[in-house]
Amino acid sequence: MRIYKELILMRKDQVDLQNAVVWIPDSKTPNGTAEVPLTALAIEAFKNQMANSGEGPYLFPSDLNPTGHLKKLKTVWTKTLRRAKIPYFRIYDLRSAYATRLSAGGVADEWVTQLLRQSDAQVFKKYSQMKLRMKREALEKLNRRANEMAPVGEADAFSTAPLCTEVLQ
Repeated sequence: MRIYKELILMRKDQVDLQNAVVWIPDSKTPNGTAEVPLTALAIEAFKNQMANSGEGPYLFPSDLNPTGHLKKLKTVWTKTLRRAKIPYFRIYDLRSAYATRLSAGGVADEWVTQLLRQSDAQVFKKYSQMKLRMKREALEKLNRRANEMAPVGEADAFSTAPLCTEVLQ
């Protein structure tokens, strides 16, 4: 989800834990207005947040305004990362990580585009920047595996030399 346009101002009545979806009534793009499916981990996170959010209508209520929602997450995000001993990165970068993991997991580009709730597949390419690096890593793993499986002691071209003569970076 888009953090500041969708998640941070989410109301509790948009969350349907029974059917494992959240409803996004307003979004940056027309395709963004939709039901978003939830994983078991997301359901647990939403349950915990609902329990912590108090009596108001918002899932992320404001500490300063009891009837409003949070306006920004930068301070809490920075503190959370520091406590977890994770180097700082923008919370928005999680959207790219999501797209990249879906793509690396074999999900078709058109489905990744739909799961990001984008109308244009070109936008998907922006979010899936790590795909080329992952392809290179997969090729390196394949090369290592092939070298491990090469016959030992036979006098063929592959028993002493790697299958790939070009160094991948």
